[in-house]
Amino acid sequence: MSPLKRYRDAAVIVTLLAVPFFVLRANMKPPADLNALDRVVLRVSAAPQFGVSTVARGISSLWGSYVYLVDAKADNDRLAYDNARLRENVHRLERAETENRELKRLLQLRNSTPGDAISAQVVAKDITEFFRVTRVVLDRGAHDVRTHLPVVSPDGVVGTIAHVAADTIDVQLAVDAAFGIAVEDERTKATGFVRGTGDPTRYACKVEMVDSEDIVETGDLLVTSGKGKWFPRGIPVARVSRVVKRELGRDQDVEAIPTVDFSRLDNVLILVTPTADELETNVPSVTRPAVQRGKP
Repeated sequence: MSPLKRYRDAAVIVTLLAVPFFVLRANMKPPADLNALDRVVLRVSAAPQFGVSTVARGISSLWGSYVYLVDAKADNDRLAYDNARLRENVHRLERAETENRELKRLLQLRNSTPGDAISAQVVAKDITEFFRVTRVVLDRGAHDVRTHLPVVSPDGVVGTIAHVAADTIDVQLAVDAAFGIAVEDERTKATGFVRGTGDPTRYACKVEMVDSEDIVETGDLLVTSGKGKWFPRGIPVARVSRVVKRELGRDQDVEAIPTVDFSRLDNVLILVTPTADELETNVPSVTRPAVQRGKP
């Protein structure tokens, strides 16, 4: 190695050691003890120190922000999971509350309905392209169940049993064109006969045999009159939606909407005991033999 190169390396090493020494020495002295060399060193090193400290603070800030974002993302993921779990719990509790409320209404209906009744659950529905239910299937077995038995819900008349097979029951709904039931206006006691329209686009009934002198208005509730063979009196059937008054001697044109929302039907009651009216109707009359006066 040449002497020039050796001296150059030594000078570089001395400079690298001396510069930090003088800078540190000048920064550690009190301002009153600074000499001319210390002031020069502080003045020259001020700009590099400021730049280095700025870069260091920036790197530290970026690193802190990165760590914070990583922790925040983990916290957000955990909170999102907890939120989804809580929403599912709330949804399950609301569903259970709705089911309990529906079962409570069904029990109240069971206690207020004369005769025997059995509960059944809707397991299938036939739906039209207009999202209207035309038929429901129940899960009750054939024991004590036969055709033409009435089916009711807490909201009113559902229909009658159309067919029993194995463990399922087909129900003819109150909006079916072949269904009919005697009713009376709960407010005015006007009588009529509700028949389903069979319209696949909407739930609707028509009320026949409403005398022109009877008072029936839109919004009136039509309930079973109890004059049929199976349905007890007072069960809601439909609510009047339209009334066209006719001249005397002609029946009024009345339309109604069933009180039961068949698309939301889940639980029903099947009335298996005939009402008192039916029992009286079906009991054969016994004619007492005439007593002939004057004969022993």
